[in-house]
Amino acid sequence: MAPLDEQELSTAVQRAVSPEWSVRGAAGRQLAGSNKIEEVADVIHSLLLDAQDTWVIQETAEALLERKDTIGLRYVLLAYGQAGTNDAVDHLGAALDCNPEWMTPQGVDRLIKQYRELATDPDAGVRNEARQILAKLRPREEWARD
Repeated sequence: MAPLDEQELSTAVQRAVSPEWSVRGAAGRQLAGSNKIEEVADVIHSLLLDAQDTWVIQETAEALLERKDTIGLRYVLLAYGQAGTNDAVDHLGAALDCNPEWMTPQGVDRLIKQYRELATDPDAGVRNEARQILAKLRPREEWARD
């Protein structure tokens, strides 16, 4: 995670509403990798649901997943459950499905642990998305016992 001072954080937040897709995407990547992610959760959420360009969605989602932590995954699942367009659903789903963490045993173990944790999240959308993904991995009875 990149430490951002208040000026850098403020600049990235301002860039997140730029009319330029490339600027919004870069801001999404910077904010997603920030150590102050919870302070800018609403901005990140809006970038994950960007109505103007799917590259912004993809860039922000991938940066969140690159964190390899539960909070980054949670933000992607939250947006995925709320996505209102097929394009947003497709790009968020692709980021989740094509996450490079699925390629290593350690990454898979980490993701399954995080999905299990998110399967009890207070937000019903996050909880449901996590449970659906876990159900695809193995029957519900198996992961529910763990």
